[in-house]
Amino acid sequence: MAAINLNKHIWEGWTVGSFITELEPSFNQIMQGNSWQKPFTSKDEVKAWCMDNQPYYKKHIPEVVNYFTTKLKK
Repeated sequence: MAAINLNKHIWEGWTVGSFITELEPSFNQIMQGNSWQKPFTSKDEVKAWCMDNQPYYKKHIPEVVNYFTTKLKK
């Protein structure tokens, strides 16, 4: 897989890296079973969750989804 450009600008000063930083604590909590939400099992689940939980920007950001999808397999 190609490296993710964390500095890619997405919207009004928000970068791929800033969206990942914002979402990662919640993602980790879900995947560790410490949330009301069940751990993700597919890329589609991750994609829907990312779009719902990204601050301010509710469109699909492929780099963000790919980052979290690769963590499913670990």
